[in-house]
Amino acid sequence: MPYISNTDSERQAMLERIGVENFAELIAAIPESLRLNGPLKLDEAISELEITARISDITCRNMCVQSANSFLGAGVYDHFIPAAVDTIVSRPEFYTAYTPYQAEVSQGTLQFIYEFQTMIAELTGMEIANASMYDGASAIAEAILMAVRKNRLTKAILPATLHPEYLKVIKSYTEGVGIELLSCPAKDGVLDLQALKVMMDETIGSVVVQNPNFYGNIEDVFAIDEIVHSQPKALLIACVDPISLAVLNAPAEYHSDIVVGEGQALGNNMYMGGPLFGFFASKLDMARQMPGRIVGGTLDKEGKRAYALTLQAREQHIRRDKATSNICSNQSLCTLAAVVYMSLMGRQGLVEIATQSTQNAHWLASEINKLPGFSIAYPEASFFKEFVITTPVPASEIIGKCLAKGIYPGFDLGIYGMPNQLMIAVTEKKTRAAMTDLLNALREVSHA
Repeated sequence: MPYISNTDSERQAMLERIGVENFAELIAAIPESLRLNGPLKLDEAISELEITARISDITCRNMCVQSANSFLGAGVYDHFIPAAVDTIVSRPEFYTAYTPYQAEVSQGTLQFIYEFQTMIAELTGMEIANASMYDGASAIAEAILMAVRKNRLTKAILPATLHPEYLKVIKSYTEGVGIELLSCPAKDGVLDLQALKVMMDETIGSVVVQNPNFYGNIEDVFAIDEIVHSQPKALLIACVDPISLAVLNAPAEYHSDIVVGEGQALGNNMYMGGPLFGFFASKLDMARQMPGRIVGGTLDKEGKRAYALTLQAREQHIRRDKATSNICSNQSLCTLAAVVYMSLMGRQGLVEIATQSTQNAHWLASEINKLPGFSIAYPEASFFKEFVITTPVPASEIIGKCLAKGIYPGFDLGIYGMPNQLMIAVTEKKTRAAMTDLLNALREVSHA
């Protein structure tokens, strides 16, 4: 029997207080077919040795980037991570910590969050950054909510080139709060600027641009800035790849008001899609509208450097209806990995990573474009480390045949209605030999 601390009389008292006679009445809204009316159908108990063997067997079915030649991307990327990153974040004082609720005894945690905020501010060119968000998707959704708090305008324009999974999260966050989401179409793999011009008026509160966008293409962010800020109250929200900022213009240069993104590429493994962390930065005048935590630096009574939670407008600390977010928190361990990673790489290291990724991607794209039946899907668009190719047969077929050769050739865009398009991500880890193996596999499996 499970241990349940409430007695029968206590449960009955709670039901009476709620206003129902029994537990069945309490869950009347749940269909009978979905209720558990008997014991759980569990397997017979087995020994630790047997369960370890079973788990190991299941684990070995997974194809990881260490055992496969993977070109998967679509938001989560396989960049090189120095061994020192995992060594440092695995120290028990970091690894077992949660979040700095007891600020006065969390100076180490507060310091690395402060350093993280500083690095994100420098990377994006923005004036202030918070302690992080759950992931890039929730960060961009929170940015839209923040824009509404700032200018009281409830229409947001989202580009058709935005990550489809981000769009789902944004819809979930904004449902039921009076925010109207408008979609701006794409043209040749990037945002249609003429369509954006037509859509802009005094009722638009924010415009989102992802750069590089979901397809890996680089948007004309300076033209977008000019269009968006033709309306004085409209805010430009940039969603960016942090690695790309080593070689592309910082969002502050094209006057972004809010900058967000997925930070996984900064020292965090792919981990089968999570955990991730989002970063969030903005202009200083929006600091009090920013969700989550902000750590500040100060001096203690002895004049020594100290850190404290400066802004923490969350429901645990203030009235819920005044909180800037009720469901956000910082991803401390993931951001620590990012701090260690960026510290080890330095400015020039990040430039080298971004440059090698770009060079590898462009070489591979040009070689694939020479293969019979293959072509670059958006030949007029510039791209960073990810690109889309049009395939002679459905991409799903190519992926299935390549997997048999130990190669994961990319992301199948068929799930978004483009069955003959494959999105390929290339990082600094890809050698010329690894990319040549993919070329040979594509040549073989597409005409088998």
